[in-house]
Parts: sequence; C-alpha cells; structure tokens
Amino acid sequence: MVNAENSEHTHPDTYVIGVDYGTLSGRAVVVRVADGAELAVAEHPYTHAVLDRTLPDGTPLPPDWALQVPADYIDVLRVAVPEALARSGVRPDQVVGIGTDFTACTVLPVLADGTPLCELPGLTGRPHAYVKLWRHHAAQAQADRITELADARKEPWLQRYGGKISSEWEFAKALQLLEEDPELYELTERWIEAADWIVWRLSGAYVRNACTAGYKGQLQDGSYPSPDYLAALSPAFAGFVTDKLDQPIGQLGDRAGGLTAEAAAWTGLPEGIAVCVGNVDAHVTAPAATAVEPGRMVAIMGTSTCHVMSSDRWAEVPGMCGVVEGGILPGLWGYEAGQSGVGDIFGWFVRTAFPATYAEEAAALGRDPHEHLTALASEQGVGQHGLIALDWQSGNRSVLVDHDLSGVVVGLTLSTRPEEIYRALLEATAFGTRTIIEAFATSGVPVRELIVAGGLMKNPLLMQIYADVTRLPLGVIDSAQGPALGAAMHAAVAAGVYPDIRAASHAMAKARPAVYQPDPERAAAYDRLYAEYRLLHDYFGRGANEVMHRLRHLRAEASA
Repeated sequence: MVNAENSEHTHPDTYVIGVDYGTLSGRAVVVRVADGAELAVAEHPYTHAVLDRTLPDGTPLPPDWALQVPADYIDVLRVAVPEALARSGVRPDQVVGIGTDFTACTVLPVLADGTPLCELPGLTGRPHAYVKLWRHHAAQAQADRITELADARKEPWLQRYGGKISSEWEFAKALQLLEEDPELYELTERWIEAADWIVWRLSGAYVRNACTAGYKGQLQDGSYPSPDYLAALSPAFAGFVTDKLDQPIGQLGDRAGGLTAEAAAWTGLPEGIAVCVGNVDAHVTAPAATAVEPGRMVAIMGTSTCHVMSSDRWAEVPGMCGVVEGGILPGLWGYEAGQSGVGDIFGWFVRTAFPATYAEEAAALGRDPHEHLTALASEQGVGQHGLIALDWQSGNRSVLVDHDLSGVVVGLTLSTRPEEIYRALLEATAFGTRTIIEAFATSGVPVRELIVAGGLMKNPLLMQIYADVTRLPLGVIDSAQGPALGAAMHAAVAAGVYPDIRAASHAMAKARPAVYQPDPERAAAYDRLYAEYRLLHDYFGRGANEVMHRLRHLRAEASA
C-alpha cells in the first residue's frame, strides 16, 4: 500500500464510489477520498423487490420464503452509479475505486461462470434457483439439525456463533436446497454470497470475502465444518464445501481486481480501476461510524438491525451471530448480533393498522404515517399506554436465534389507540437491543457507547427511547448513507489511497458522539417495563410455552 500522505490520490479531486445493496434497493454514493465528503447519491429500487408470495411467473411460494432476482442488482450498477456520478459533477477519470456492500446472508446458486440458475432456460419457475435473501427463514428445520448435530459432536466452531446456527446462513439454506430440490443442488457449481457475486461481475474475479465467510459460512481458524460432519447431516452434503463453497479468501479492503470493460460500460467508470473485495452492510458501516476502538457498538437500524462491535478479547456470547478474528477490523475480534425485524415491524403496523381517520389527519398536517404516529406517541409518558410487546414478528435473531417465534402485544384494551401500540413496538425493539447488550456485558465484552446508523436514526423519539432503555449515550453517524460510505472507504484502501481501514476511518469517517443522553427518570421507568419484557421473552422464547411453534406448524399444515 502507498502512504496516504505522499499519494497523489489524496488530491482533493480524487474520488471513490460506494454501492450499498439493501433489502429493497441499491444506493450509490460518490465520496471524496481526502475527507469523506459525499458529493451525490442515487438510489435504484429493485424491479422485483422481495419475492415472498410468488415468483415472477406466478409460481406460489410457501410461508417464510424471501427471494430476489439477481438481474436487479446489475440494474443498480447500470442506473444508480451513472446517475450519482452525473449529479456529483465528478469526471469518471477522477474515480480511482469502487466498493460494495450487501445484506447477508443473501446467497444464490450459480454455474461455474457465475450464471445464476434462475436465468437458465426452464428454471424460472423453480424457487430454489433464485437468490435467497437474508430474511428467507424457511430453512429453520435445517438450521436446527445443524445446531443439534454440532452440539452432540462438540464441534468447536459452534460456540463462535453463540451456540446456535441461524436459518439465515449459508449452510442451512444450502441444505434446504439439497433436500427440497436435489436436481438443482446437483446443477449448482458455486454456492455464492451475493456480496461476492456482484464483485465477480464487476472485476471478473471470484474472491470470497472474509466477512461473510466467517460470519455466515462458519469459517473459523481457516477451516469450515468437516466433510465428516457434513456427511452426518446428509451423505449427499459431504462435499458441499469442497465442491460448491470453498474459494480463495479476500481480506476486507483488498483489491479483488480491476473493473472489467463490461462493468465499465454499465457504470460509466474507467476500466481497470480498483474493485474492492465485498463486505456486509452492517460490518462495513462500523469504520464509517468511527467505531474502530473496542467498546463502541454500532447499531445499523433499518428494516432489521445489526449490532457490530470490535474487541481485543474473545468471548462466548450467548446468541451472538458470530465472532470472527479480523471480521470487521484487522487485529481485533469482530462481534455481530442482531434483530430480524425493526423497521419492518413499524412498516407492518402502518400497513395493517393505520385507520383512515389517522391518514386524513396526517395528510392535513403534512406528515407521513410514521411521522404522525411518532408525534402522537411522543405525547405519552413511559408506561402510560399499559402495553408490552415482543419484537419477534420476523423471528428472533439474537439472543434466542429462533425464527419460528412471533410477535406479541400484551395489555390491549378497547381504549388502546394506534399510537400507543406504535410506541410499544418502538420500545420493544429497544428492549431487544438491551437484551443483546446485556448478553455481551455478562460475557465480558462491555458496550460503552451505542452509535446508530441507518434510516431509523432520523426518528428522534426512537433514538431517545434507545438511550433511556439501554442507559447508554447514543451517538449517530453523520451520514445518511453509512454502508455506502463504508464501502467507499474500503475502496479507497483497495485503491492504495490509505494503508488500512483505520487510516481511512480517521480521514473519512463521520459521527456525532453522545447526541442522546439517557434521562434518569425515564430510564428508571423503563427498567420496570424491561423486567416485564424479559419475563415474556423467557416465557415464550426459552421453552416454557411453545405456543408460537405450535401455531407455526398449524399454519404450515393449513397452507399445505
């Protein structure tokens, strides 16, 4: 790498592109390498959004499926990147690198040349041929077996994932493919993270990024689960790693290759510029939010929330999504936890329980539904609504790691108003985050500050609730495009502008620390509500009452 102070790339007219692939759209941002200034952003919604009811040809999908169309990702490169570049006024020859991040685990089956199976003739009606989005939870049965077998065999890697493997991850989704469509499993030559597939399309090089390999692919200390273990799951699964998954690992900030002529034509960028190794949206945000020291947890809050933090110590944290050495920053242990539904829960409530009278009132005041409910909820005191909710409408990622759980609201009466339920749902997600923070603290990995990134940081009531519930000072990233900024910062490293991501963070990152401080009186009131939340959490989530699982099975039977 070149010394940044002596590099010509630190000229104020040098730029990088960050592309953030989210759940519903992709965003491209043009960033100046000297100081991280964001000159322009463009967003392109995926044409097919999320396929959770039918395939594009009308083929119905069972419950808990969530698929995407990979061509939608290419459209982001064709549309959002040139649009952002045009808005910025930056010349293409001033751009030295491009970096990307993706939701994870978002995975797809492809041929050896990278062609997705869903693009092959005759396979457009086969659900398993498509991208399985991170929130595809239909592999829970496979995840349970993966965990149970690993526990019975005392597999050492299991504790690196808090003792449970998620249905969202690579092995569970692949085993589901094998067992439900063995013909497509046999046809699959590469089982690949979308984060790596898009880098392959940009650079012509298939490099497996260290982040998803470690957190979603169970790569620990240089090894995956053994063929013997995989064969015990299913004899046909024994060769999964060697035949379909294994690939050279690229470290975060590494150059995967140069931009191909085809990708240059899509994006309008110069052929040959640095293409950075892929990354995960949450993890790439940490250095963009200045979280390069131990004890600073970043919560990336959008449709779901991912909690990431680095530490100089290794610990077993119950229910964590993983701990990977160098998984976020070189030289530190990177921890991940998360909540499967946050913004999705608020969106679900607005879609299904926002009365027409409220909509009329909101329109008259010039508010959208979320703004209107937030304003009304802000008038309530802590506990005034008499409600407690569990934030499990999309299952529980941490600390229970069970996507067959479901949401609960306790305390409803005939006088309960929509804004009261809305506030209870906001509070439930904060209680879920506190549960995660306490799991880290009791395991010897203390959280000293919470920094929020993502779209939900724009809600001041929600932010204050999180500060009060967690009793932590809450900072916010000073960027509306945290993941894209982080991807751009890694691109600057890949292009040789900075020697490592810490140096890039010191120059380009931006966050405002301790914007929200916990209020002692409200925090004490929330302690009482949190105690009730934990009673419900453990009652429904730890086996005292399996009603949620029974209802899930009944629904599956009725749907079949």
